[in-house]
Amino acid sequence: MAVTLRSLQTAVPPTVLIQEQVRDVFAAQPGLTRLAQRIVATSFNVSGIDTRHTVIDELTLDATGSDPQFFDPSEQRLLIPSTRVRNELYIVEATKLFVEAGRKALEACPGVTAADVTHVVTVSCTGFYAPGPDYMLVRELGLSPATQRYHLGFMGCYASMPALRTAKQFVEADPNAVVLVVSAELCSLHLRTSNDPDTIVASSLFSDGAAAGIVSARPLALGERGLNLDLFETVITPVGEGDMAWKIGDEGFEMVLSTYVPHIIDEHIEGALAPLFARDAALSAVLGAVGETAALEADLDLALGLDLAVDRDATESTRPARPGRTVTADATSADTETGAGASVATLQAPLEVLPAPVSTAIAHWAIHPGGRSILDKTEAKLGLSEAQLVPSRETLRKHGNMSSATILFVMKEILEAPATADGERVCAMAFGPGLTVESGLMTVAVGIG
Repeated sequence: MAVTLRSLQTAVPPTVLIQEQVRDVFAAQPGLTRLAQRIVATSFNVSGIDTRHTVIDELTLDATGSDPQFFDPSEQRLLIPSTRVRNELYIVEATKLFVEAGRKALEACPGVTAADVTHVVTVSCTGFYAPGPDYMLVRELGLSPATQRYHLGFMGCYASMPALRTAKQFVEADPNAVVLVVSAELCSLHLRTSNDPDTIVASSLFSDGAAAGIVSARPLALGERGLNLDLFETVITPVGEGDMAWKIGDEGFEMVLSTYVPHIIDEHIEGALAPLFARDAALSAVLGAVGETAALEADLDLALGLDLAVDRDATESTRPARPGRTVTADATSADTETGAGASVATLQAPLEVLPAPVSTAIAHWAIHPGGRSILDKTEAKLGLSEAQLVPSRETLRKHGNMSSATILFVMKEILEAPATADGERVCAMAFGPGLTVESGLMTVAVGIG
């Protein structure tokens, strides 16, 4: 039974931020050191972003009005509202985006009405309220009051992937289930001026947006495009817990986005993808005997306490050792140093370098554009072509980083591309606090009526 993501739709608030203008505003804030001013200029200039969207209409340079809370246009000064002020705006504006995206997904899905929806899964990490967005979707879209509701909160940029996995599990348990998945993030509520490099980097990237889709086992309509949800995996890298974090402060939520994150992804992206590919028959054939070799080495390493990532041939002295890798595959995990909780399936995954053919065996790559440097590292490490990163780079250029909603924007770009064909494979990846890597394999499906 194929479980399909259908009717991917997006929504953004009307206020557009021009990256160059935002850069100049941030660079001119009082209290910035000369070093911070240089970091602002560099971070904004190399971001790969042209425009972003925000729910804060005060942030436009031509805004007028009394009693500003976030930005005083007369003085070009960023203000410091409390967490309560920020969250109250989230309650109003996030609800609008959740409902808009959810309504668009329902209206665009042939043969599916509000009465058909059995489950709602909402995603957000930029605000809180209860009854929450899951409740508001039921009320505003006219869904059944018996609709089962689930909210994934405060997980960060990767959260739409477990939301899709959860929706797939619901449909597998009940083939008649129809799941509405909606992600909405208002990252701009928490942007601020600072001399801290991590805060500056975050301010140059994050924005607001929402995306929604329908997950079901119903056949696609004639010509309708969707993504069959094949497999999902979760991997926690052995380092990076402090390099990407999200905490609640008195003056908004505080993002830590270290400049070391692209390096962590560069070091561990192959190991993060290997367990996913090892579970797919077609890709396992491409991987060949690498998985068997890795399994033998894993067993040896577990016995001797050796590092999996160290080469065992004549080149060993030229390659630095890496820390042991922690892999979680659903409810199981393997620690290459202790072996605690290890599963056979995980140990058989090829945890070394992936063969080059993998990047060509998969036509489309939906990589979360956490920043331009992350996309650059991913493209180089996996040997992807420039064309394969176009959906991610275009999403970043037009919208910035909208946290969990962003990966759904990228998938929509892939589905709507004229060259995307029935049966082609898609690999999706999103990164978040932990450092956590969520990945999924999907197949393009086109309805035959």
